[in-house]
Amino acid sequence: MRRSIVLAAAATLVLSACSSPTNNGTPTPTSGSSPGPSGSTAQTPGPDVPKVAEPLNLTQVKQTPCNALTNKQAEELLGSNAVPKESLDGAAGPSCMWSIPATSRPLVDVIFGRSPDGGTASVYKAKGGTYKLVEPLASVDGYPLTVYGTKDERPSGKCSVALGASDTETIGIVAEQSTTNIGKKDPCDAAREAAIRVLATIRGGN
Repeated sequence: MRRSIVLAAAATLVLSACSSPTNNGTPTPTSGSSPGPSGSTAQTPGPDVPKVAEPLNLTQVKQTPCNALTNKQAEELLGSNAVPKESLDGAAGPSCMWSIPATSRPLVDVIFGRSPDGGTASVYKAKGGTYKLVEPLASVDGYPLTVYGTKDERPSGKCSVALGASDTETIGIVAEQSTTNIGKKDPCDAAREAAIRVLATIRGGN
């Protein structure tokens, strides 16, 4: 049974210089990278890999990836000047990056693979190989969330997470903090806030 995801009533601005953490959840290749290792195939999760009880249909959002976040949600994460930039032909798959004009940070990038990537199981399988960093986080309303990366970029204010959309697909979400917040706030908290909103939006359209 689906449980509702309660978003913060006020703007959280978790990535911007004036941000503060919210309490609606406890909590990296580079921006533009999807979680699934290159050449990975769909597979059934092992006994230690969290499974997805209610798979998401990503067909529509892959065609219009900037619909993964509403304008209001982007403002909650980045501020009132956040603008989206869509890429349908990126090497990793369709994506949308929200950022503040004339600045490189903060930003949120949401990436969808072109085909099933093996789900959360493929991220776990790549630990110690493709990914030096693989750390499970508390799930978001029953959907597994995993920090991943070719190296640990959290000290530089960057965190990539894989949100399990089904047992065979993940959504890559990259969060980069403003330089003012680096070392003061956990960038994975910001990535989690983005994941909460992406999930809410996609579920609303399924």
